[in-house]
Order: sequence, then structure tokens, then C-alpha cells
Amino acid sequence: MRIELLGVAGAGTMGAGIAQLGCLGGFETRLWDPAGAALAAGAERLRADLDRGVQRGRWSAEDAERAAARLVSTASLDALDGCDLVIEAAPEDLELKRALYERLEAVCGPDAVLATNTSSLPVGRIAAGAKHPERICGMHFFNPPALMRLVEVVATETTAQPALAAATAVAERMGRTAVRCADSPGFIVNRCNRPFTLESLRILERGIAGHDQIDRVIREQGGYRMGPFELMDLIGIDVNLEVARSFYRQRPEPRWKPHPIQERMVAEGHLGRKTGRGFYRYRGGRREQAEETAELPEPVRRVVLERVVAQLVNEACFAAEEGVAEPDDIDAAMRLGLNHPRGPFGWLRALGAERVEEILDALAAESDERYRAAPLLRRLTGSAQSS
Repeated sequence: MRIELLGVAGAGTMGAGIAQLGCLGGFETRLWDPAGAALAAGAERLRADLDRGVQRGRWSAEDAERAAARLVSTASLDALDGCDLVIEAAPEDLELKRALYERLEAVCGPDAVLATNTSSLPVGRIAAGAKHPERICGMHFFNPPALMRLVEVVATETTAQPALAAATAVAERMGRTAVRCADSPGFIVNRCNRPFTLESLRILERGIAGHDQIDRVIREQGGYRMGPFELMDLIGIDVNLEVARSFYRQRPEPRWKPHPIQERMVAEGHLGRKTGRGFYRYRGGRREQAEETAELPEPVRRVVLERVVAQLVNEACFAAEEGVAEPDDIDAAMRLGLNHPRGPFGWLRALGAERVEEILDALAAESDERYRAAPLLRRLTGSAQSS
């Protein structure tokens, strides 16, 4: 199906950003929100971001002018009638989204594709009460949409191929890279990145290295833009903890269990930058310069990095084994969605499957099943056949 008229339901930060991509991609775009103030703010933010993009050389003034002319903002849901594809960007509340989809099905034509931008709710549960769940899929954009070039296109067990093809085509016309994935906890990026913080917390708990030392190793030797503790402080330790809890509620995998260090820090109100104290201290939003800690010996630096990387690889192997996504798509998603220097299967090739397995088996022997190697990894080393 050919998509020409795009609807966006919800004019918050994500909704306005998605609508901006639609306008820049050449779609006539209708931005809806029931709250007049939110709608006006979203449309104003969109136009301001278009002007800012001109100043920064991302697009021409003529492109921005044409994009702005494609936008229609409306407080009437009926205005979405005739849209070929509607992307819902409402708050992360299951019942609210279900109620909205019931209204969208009544308003939009029978062939319209309905996509959700949810980052944490199962798409299948959102679609469960729909009359035509086959036309519902996920289109998970990353924040901020104008800068992040990834869209996870999520298929439920009932999503039809034409809906997925339409969502993929729209994302690509917006200039994003679309990766297909199955409807499962965290989709690709949020799931496969779980070990980045959880394994780092375990290293800290064991006293192998301090949080600042771990961050330095991850940046300097791993090539990551931010270390795990810097990242948790930035997004909020409470937010990171709630994501961990959500994963564990959906599926109580031992390797996904929230860490007590996070629990304690949240209970004490040390949430990161927003409270002035997390793993680091902040004043006026800036990190205070702490006394420099000792440089870790090279063997310890290597162990710290390899533990985190091995768990990233292992989680990606579990995800691929379960059919969440293909290895190449997992790598692309981690690079584009999180700016990782390489994806987990890129790390697998760099370290070698045997080395990753060796790290995991050593940790499993001294710890627990959180380090159980994925069956796919066992097959890659040949140990699955020999055991």
C-alpha cells in the first residue's frame, strides 16, 4: 500500500518529533492531541526544531518551509479519518492506549495501518482488544527522533505483512533505518543492552573496580561514548531501575534481576543528575570533579571490559535464538539506537566465540545461572554437540 497521509496521535516530545520526520519525509501529516495546550506546544516545538535544523545545516530553509506547510494540527480525532498510517505516541499506559485504539479503529478507514511508539508495553497486549489486530504493529522511535536514526518495526503474532511493509516504508522515507523484530520484552535495543548496566553493577558489587574506573575502561578500551554509571546518572537511576523491574516482571530471568545497589540508591533519593547525586555528584547540572582514582592494572581492565561485552553478546545470542531479530539487525539496532561502537555480534567476531564462552563458563562456575551461555553460542563453539 502507498502511504501519503500520515497521522500522529499525541503531541508530546515524541509525537511532535515523529510528526516532524513525517513532514520532512514528504508526508502530509496530521498531528492530534486532545489537550489544546499540549497540541499548540507540540506544533510550536516542531516548527522551532525545523528552524534550528536550518541553522545547523541539517536541511535548507526551503525544505523547512515546505515541511511546515505539510503539518495540520488538530484537537479533533475525526481529522485522522483518511490517514493511511497513524502512529500513536500517547503516554505509556496500557488501558489508555487500548481505549485510543478503539477510537482510532472507529475513525480511520478499514485499510489504515495503526502503529504504536511504545517502548515498554507489549504491542500484542495493546492490540488484544482491537477488531482488526492484523493492522497493528510497533514503530518504536528513539529520543530525540530527529537525531536518532533507528526505528524498531515490531510484529505481533497477528500483525499482517502489509502493515509491516507499510511501517518499514514510512520509516525509510523519513530517513530512518528500520529493523524488524518480534514483540518481546524490550524489543531489540532495550533488551540487548540490559547487561551494560547490570553486569557493571555486579563488577562494582564484587569490588573488582570502582564505578569511575569501570566507566573509564568502558570508554577508553571499549570505545563507548559513556560508561554505564555515567549513563545511569544521566537517564535517572530510578528510571533505569523501573525498566529493570518491568523486564523482570514480564519474564523472571535470573540475568535480568534488578540489582540491590540501584534499589538502595533509589531508596536514599540518589537518582543521578536530577537530584545532584548518583554514582557521581553534580552541582548546577555539572559533574563535580572528584579526586582521580588509581589506574587499574591492564589485566583487570581487560577483565572488566570482557565481562560486560561477554554478557552483551550472550543476551544478543538468546534474543536471536528466540527469533526476536536477525543478528545483523541486532547489531544495526545497537549501533544506531544507542551509539554503541559495534554491535554484540561484532564483539563476538572480535573476541571469538570460544573466548566469550570461556568467560561465561568461568563466571557461572563461581556464581550462578545468570551467566548460563546461550544455546546459540554453544553451537557456534561446537560445545553443544560435545556436551
